[in-house]
This record gives sequence, C-alpha cells and structure tokens, in this order.
Amino acid sequence: MPCSDCSIEASDAVQASTLRLLLIINATMFACELAVGILADSTGVLADSLDMLADALVYGVSLYAVGKAVAAKVTAARLSGFLQIVIALAMMADILRRVFTDSEPVSWLMIAVSVAALAANVICLRLITKHRDEGVHMRASWLFSRNDVLANLGVISAAFLVALTGSRWPDLAIGLLITVIVLRGGFSILKDARAESAKTSH
Repeated sequence: MPCSDCSIEASDAVQASTLRLLLIINATMFACELAVGILADSTGVLADSLDMLADALVYGVSLYAVGKAVAAKVTAARLSGFLQIVIALAMMADILRRVFTDSEPVSWLMIAVSVAALAANVICLRLITKHRDEGVHMRASWLFSRNDVLANLGVISAAFLVALTGSRWPDLAIGLLITVIVLRGGFSILKDARAESAKTSH
C-alpha cells in the first residue's frame, strides 16, 4: 500500500525547496533593485525593490508554515498580508515625499534592472504556479509572484516614457501603481485567509 505520510512529507519537501529558492531570488533582487533605484533616482524601481522585500518576507513566512497544520498556514498567510500592507504604506509615504521634491530618474538604469527583475520573477512564477493549490500560504506566494511580473512590465514601460518625454511623472505613476498592486494583494490574502479559517472551523 502507498505510504500517505511519505507522500505528504515528499510534497512538503518540494514546497520547502521551492520557497527557499524563491526567497533567495527575491532577497537578491531586492538588494540589486534598492541599489539601482537609489542610483537611478527612480520611484518605480525603489517601489519594486520594496515589493521584492515584501515577497522575500512572505516566502520566509510561507516556508515556516510548510508541513504545519492548516491553522498555522492561515496565520502565515495573514502575516504575509499584513507585511504587504505595511510595506505598501511605506512606499506610499516615499512617493508623496518625491512628489514635492525634485527627482531625475535615469531611464536606462531603470530598464536594465527591471529586465533582470522581470526574468527573475518569471522564473519565480513558473516555480510557484505548480504549488498554488497546495494551501492558502502557497496561494499567497503565487499571487505576489504574479503581481511582481506585472510590476516589472510597468517599470519598463515607465522607463521608456521617461526616456521619450524627459518627464519624471511616468516613474512616479508606476511607483504609485505598484504600491496599489501590493496593497490590494495584501488585502486579498487577508480575505483568502479569513475564508480558509471559516472553512476549517466548520
């Protein structure tokens, strides 16, 4: 007879391995985008770097939840949602500051780092898509990876607009859009965690 416990342990091991790799990729890209965002004076790249940080924290929390009871996974998803919201609010504060101060985003630096980030996030999305139905904590991880791909495409588009127009406003606009995506993602995960908690309590 097949060993169900062995199957569960194997699935948990694959989840943990995937999340560990996602954590490393996102932490590395956070550091790269933070440095380039400061050099490029780009709101969009800095917002995306903080999004990477949020995702790295989410993957770390999800990694903790692997192999644990459903209640622990719900708690992990809930914490992930709150982390996203807190980071989105910090991003919003920085955008408001930049609206009232001068900034001169460097478009070619924006494009270079965003293409690298896009490649990293496409890899992350492909990895996590296989596991998105394996618990609320994994759905949270998948949602954030999907949002990252959209954010990277937005920063690349904004960089081309900055180059074409010479204006900083496309950069500020994409920074705000990424912030809204992160904020909505956080609330979406909280809603999902609430639904999962209600389902398991009956």
